[in-house]
Amino acid sequence: MLSQTSLPVHVVMRCERVKGPMSRWQTWRWSVADVWPAELNPQVTVRHCLAQADDHSLWLCPGHDVTLHRDDAEGYHLNLSADQPVFWVMWRTEPLAEGDEPVAQPLLVTLSYHEAGRMLDAQETVETVPAPTEVVEWLQAFTHTHYQPEPKRRKRPESFRTLTDRFGNPASVSTEKGGRGGGGRSAAGAGPAGPSAQGTQPPAESP
Repeated sequence: MLSQTSLPVHVVMRCERVKGPMSRWQTWRWSVADVWPAELNPQVTVRHCLAQADDHSLWLCPGHDVTLHRDDAEGYHLNLSADQPVFWVMWRTEPLAEGDEPVAQPLLVTLSYHEAGRMLDAQETVETVPAPTEVVEWLQAFTHTHYQPEPKRRKRPESFRTLTDRFGNPASVSTEKGGRGGGGRSAAGAGPAGPSAQGTQPPAESP
């Protein structure tokens, strides 16, 4: 059913009439209803309506691929760590052709937590739908093969931490006694007094 790294999918979008006070500014609201493996409807190649009523409609949007990448294995691991792994779908409201009414168009489908985060950071519209069991198992097999957690680094003891001053520059601590104490001043004064002290000694007796 599933290839090693790629899964063709269809996105199902729901359009429903807005009710209440919000309808003064927005008549219809779009949302992601589901993501289907393309093999369930392999003959579908163009967008078409699945169901339509007075207050809502469902649209099948084909032509999307979920591709797994080795360097994004951590993003898949984080998705699998949730109680319910999901598809993330990024979509925009755009006209299908010039002059048409804007409709929701899915642009990207992913199973990566990190890729979804980047799209959200870019202020894109991103929604989630639960991933089916067979897709979760496929993702687990890929992640188990390629995900390698970073080893935990041993915390350096505080006594070995580099000292810095308030400007962030390296600082040092001296263990030598400073020369500002009283003993330092006495030693400094003893220098010039040395010769005069020798002059006061009695002369040696002549033989």
